[in-house]
Order: sequence, then structure tokens, then C-alpha cells
Amino acid sequence: MGDPFFFGPLDNCPKGLFQNPEEAIHYFGLVPEKTLEALNPFKIRYDDAASITENVWKDEYFVDLITGMSNAVIRVDETWIDRGQASTVLDVPTRILSAEEFIASKIFVTRRERFDGADVAHVIYATRDHLDWQRLFALVGDHWEMLLWSLIFFRYVYPRHANEVPREVLHELMSRFEQDLTDPKLDAPFRGSLIDENMFAIDVKEWGLENEIEKYRSKHRHEHSHLHEKPAA
Repeated sequence: MGDPFFFGPLDNCPKGLFQNPEEAIHYFGLVPEKTLEALNPFKIRYDDAASITENVWKDEYFVDLITGMSNAVIRVDETWIDRGQASTVLDVPTRILSAEEFIASKIFVTRRERFDGADVAHVIYATRDHLDWQRLFALVGDHWEMLLWSLIFFRYVYPRHANEVPREVLHELMSRFEQDLTDPKLDAPFRGSLIDENMFAIDVKEWGLENEIEKYRSKHRHEHSHLHEKPAA
């Protein structure tokens, strides 16, 4: 079974790359970082500050391979592949993301110019009867407030379906929230940049608050620098 690949709008393709608009289909996939080691025959261009997106080229064809979310908090690993749902895309057997990984991949996309909260709400609504909530807890880890926020948003959007989210899930999240109210972490860093490094730039650049996104990205670059080294001439 192949790696998971998806289709989406071609947002950032250089002008003139395609002769006809109908050719402008954006192929992109989520892959574990180590998968890039197997791409020696292809040209790879690392496309963002955290080397999260790789443009892989061969001749006139290219595909975006996404190894994690742009703030480097959510990373793709082999378990995403193992849990993928068997499917066929363009007559090619492959896997597509399970609902839990899809939600995790969208949960931080809350920027001014792009908000994927509706996607998260739709997937919760469509899969609420069989979501693996413990998997979701594991994926978001220390960033459980983003899951709580997503569920509050879901309750607002789908009020008559709100009780279909298991009570124990909300109780666990609310218990954590109550614990933080009772025993606040006074040394907790500012995390605005993990939401949007541009909207919260003033906090970091002018007010001197912590730059958490750079901490996560630096850690990622350090751990995977061997994958991003250019071959010797």
C-alpha cells in the first residue's frame, strides 16, 4: 500500500508552470520525514521555515510532500500511515488520512487569512460515533486546549448534536482546564506564535514575549538536518 496522497487547490504554483488551467491539479501527500530519504532520483526544494513542505520534482511533474504542520508542533510519523484508510486515487491504491489525524492536521489552522475550524467541525460531525478520542488526545499532547476549543466551537455550530461527543472526553478536558485555573502555570510561555506568527508578531518583536514557533521549528531542523543537507557537488 502506498503513502497517503490527496488532492487540493493549487494555491502557490508559480505562474506559467501549466499551459492550461485544467492541468493545475495540486498533488500533495503526508509522509513521515524519513520517507524523503528514498527520493534520491527526484529534486527536492524545501519550501518553508521549518522544512515542513517539500516540493518534489521529476521532469515536468511535481508533488508537495507535507511532513508536518507549519508550526512544527504536529508531525507526521509512521503511525499516520499505519492508521490510514485504504482507498484508490487516480486508479492508484493508496491510503487517506483517518479522521483523527485529519483533525490534528487542521487544529492549528486558525489564521486571519485561513481558518480550518469548519473542516474540523465537519469531520467531528461526520465521524462522531466512532472517533478514537484517545488517539486525538495523543496527537495534540500538551496542546489539549486546541482540542477543547474545537469542541466548544462544534457545540456552538451543532447544538443539538453536542451531547454526542462523549461526556468523558469533555470531562477530561474541563478537568484539565479547572486544574489550570486552580494551579496556574505562572512560568508558561506565550504561545501566540503557534497560532499565527504574523498576527502575534508584535508580542514577540516589540513586547519581548517568547517565540515558541521558532523553538519548535529549530528543534525540528536540528533533529532532521541530515535529511535537508544538499549533496556535495
